[in-house]
Amino acid sequence: MATTLQRIGQPSFSSQSPSCSSSSQELGAAHLSSSCYHSQGLRRSLSRAADSFRADKSLRARGISRQAVACEASLDGLDEVTLLDYGAGNVRSVRNAIKLLGYKVRDVEKPSDILDARKLIFPGVGAYASAMEVLRRKDLIAPVKEYVQSGRSFLGICLGLQLLFDGSEENDGVEGLGIIPGTVAKFDTALGLPVPHIGWNGLSQKQESAILAGVNGRHAYFVHSYRAVETPENRDWVLATSEYGGEFVSAVKKGEVEAVQFHPEKSGAVGLDILRRYLGPNRSAAAEDVERQAEAAKTALRKPAHALAKRVIACLDVRANDNGDLVVTKGDSYDVREKTDSREVRNLGKPVELAGRYFKEGADEVTFLNITGFRDFPLADMPMLEVLQRTSENVFVPLTVGGGIRDFTDSNGKHYSSLEVAAEYFRSGADKISIGSDAVTAAEEYLKTGKKTGKTAIEQISYVYGAQAVVVSIDPRRVYVRDPNEVPYKTTKLRKLGPNGEEYAWYQCTVKGGREGRPIGAYELAQAVEALGAGEILLNCIDEDGQGAGFDTDLVKLVSDAVSIPVIASSGAGCPEHFSEVFHKTRAAAALAAGIFHREEVPIRAVKEHLAEAQVETRLL
Repeated sequence: MATTLQRIGQPSFSSQSPSCSSSSQELGAAHLSSSCYHSQGLRRSLSRAADSFRADKSLRARGISRQAVACEASLDGLDEVTLLDYGAGNVRSVRNAIKLLGYKVRDVEKPSDILDARKLIFPGVGAYASAMEVLRRKDLIAPVKEYVQSGRSFLGICLGLQLLFDGSEENDGVEGLGIIPGTVAKFDTALGLPVPHIGWNGLSQKQESAILAGVNGRHAYFVHSYRAVETPENRDWVLATSEYGGEFVSAVKKGEVEAVQFHPEKSGAVGLDILRRYLGPNRSAAAEDVERQAEAAKTALRKPAHALAKRVIACLDVRANDNGDLVVTKGDSYDVREKTDSREVRNLGKPVELAGRYFKEGADEVTFLNITGFRDFPLADMPMLEVLQRTSENVFVPLTVGGGIRDFTDSNGKHYSSLEVAAEYFRSGADKISIGSDAVTAAEEYLKTGKKTGKTAIEQISYVYGAQAVVVSIDPRRVYVRDPNEVPYKTTKLRKLGPNGEEYAWYQCTVKGGREGRPIGAYELAQAVEALGAGEILLNCIDEDGQGAGFDTDLVKLVSDAVSIPVIASSGAGCPEHFSEVFHKTRAAAALAAGIFHREEVPIRAVKEHLAEAQVETRLL
């Protein structure tokens, strides 16, 4: 895996970053090299070469150059794909993946663009009702239905699959496009599984399909709370299913109409291979690398993916140093300055380069935490936005960003909602946003009144982009007590006694980078933010941060047992065994580390290999 992903991640294969505009970005028309017009004879030769390419992938064996095919493709539009970006969520990674594979993107700007498309990709992101409302407002429902029902080449992604069904139970019932029989329903939380379904899962293929031919038992990345199930009425559509508290539909196909519930643009090399096979002949060196890895996976995979894998996440704490440069740092109990007279900010590398390295090494996700973001105005933080944009060009796993996502009023008196701040992060390449201090304030108010206002950052963002796009980062500190009745907060019995022999502790939540304690426990906060619409919890522990002694499994168990959304364990990892310990002893869905990866003390690959040996489902390829 490393060899291929290293090549895929090289900047030489990247394209220029597109504009931050999500739905109205105008891409310039392709300019053909004058060499393409030397003679009609050359054009006919190129045409024959292109026909040969489509008939047989072994171009080099036939002596036909990729450049010749690309030139001919520019003449007939075969190197162009139409993208239906309706303006919600992170579509930048889809664009970047298409460009990496050597194809051009044409945006849908008016209804007729859909019917003019040769190939149409619909990467739906967010809430079902919001998506249908946007399609309705832009008069896109009729042309999408006409295009799909005509059987032309179509690839739906995530919500782009769900919208093909009759409707969804989301928001008390929403009508869909009505192309595939069935209603999309929420995963059953009564089964004890965290919802949303977030992470890398396997596929069970039900019929032949060219686009899935290179999966070869590897995991794909899912993030959703609702799913469709196979019924007698839609069975002829079902291409693949996956397992999560029962079978659900993970891919559909009829003729040239295909759609997947997972995100190929976030599924690493396996996802790029799916996009490559949908787009057509290889048109870049990166595409050829992806094809080679798909072939290698046929014999290299030791155990086919069959369930949701536990995730290993690489975290990058990002802040400006004293010279104003954006660096990755790491603290000990949240202190990021060196223990020297200079007290300089600890510099462990450049964010984009480190993120690229972690992608190559097999990280399941990459998280950026702007640890001084609570002080600043994020929309003015161009370096952080640029980090996301540049990272998404070559990193094809999920990206989370946190820091300062809240309502702001700038120096000119202009107000920006947290939704607007989050939207800018999504447009810049983030898949999920992490909310910290603002979530504590929202939870305190909710617990006081018992009412939702619809105005908190959690509520606003989850309504538009879906709960799966909202992560709440909790920064608690252990408070020892002798008797649980001493405090009004949920306590837990400790594996290790406190400094004065205390058997119990509660975990006090903090804000402002751990500097200010609040009258709310981690248990209470977790339940409150779930009720407000958060889809995932990033659970830190100030006491264990940077210590390398292992995750606080007492804390992780307390919180993961308290909620039905996924919990990411953070703070304290020092060796691969700490990861298997937290997965075996708690319901954590993922585990995150920073310093041990930055300093290369423990390779991500070593963690993955250990988890596989410890019988923990993990993604190895």
